[in-house]
Amino acid sequence: MEKLKKTERIAVLVKILSDSPNHIFTLGYFCDMFNAAKSTVSEDITAAKKLVEQMSLGIIETIPGAQGGVRYKPLTSEKKCLEFLHDLCIKLKDSSRIIPGSFIYMSDIMYNPVCCSRLGEIFASRFSDMGADYVVTIETKGIIPALMTARALNLPLVIARRDNRVTEGATISINYLSGSSRKIQTMSLSKRSIMEHSKVIVIDDFMKAGGTIKGLHDLMAEFKAEVVGTGVVVSTLEPRLKLIKDYYSLFILKDVDTIKKSIDIEIGI
Repeated sequence: MEKLKKTERIAVLVKILSDSPNHIFTLGYFCDMFNAAKSTVSEDITAAKKLVEQMSLGIIETIPGAQGGVRYKPLTSEKKCLEFLHDLCIKLKDSSRIIPGSFIYMSDIMYNPVCCSRLGEIFASRFSDMGADYVVTIETKGIIPALMTARALNLPLVIARRDNRVTEGATISINYLSGSSRKIQTMSLSKRSIMEHSKVIVIDDFMKAGGTIKGLHDLMAEFKAEVVGTGVVVSTLEPRLKLIKDYYSLFILKDVDTIKKSIDIEIGI
């Protein structure tokens, strides 16, 4: 491979780091790739770090020691976070999203890779210092924002199922009370999914009374795992008394008026 110019090396370095958030790359990895000395690569990293921070694209962090290296953390600044959520809030207020049952159609947002990638980065920015080992969610619509959060944090994603599956092997199941429908439901998780005494972050797309998320918390207790953070994309204003207390909601849905055809939703953070 022919020698690359400094600007070319920096471009490649930023691309590789941003493609694998929170993954630690050794300096030797880039030295071999660029056929360059460690001092040269260190200078490239310093330049890339300055550029990324100036553009508020996150943080490039160097880790000292024999096991150290460099990693990219896609931390979203408060300003960029609010700008993105403001634009998304406008889309969510569109009255054409109202569907029977006073629900809001959100599938186009939940399944949009670019949008959910940003949501994941916002959650990751919030929970990056929690020392989590896993991101946990329940099927189905919460999977995408949870996956994007897991990607941004470089953590495994664990998905609780609403029924047992042969492919999961031995499972642990619990019954929980749905906070909105007041019905007893079941969720299960493979015994191989989570190591005991782990720390987990729970992510879901929507929360009304909090029954499902409370169920996830209870399921984690069966694994002796500690829930260090809980994030939801949208939570309802009512009921005000949720089954869980400590959670981070990007949006708060106040009301869906099917007669006036209006949606009252605001940024929650």
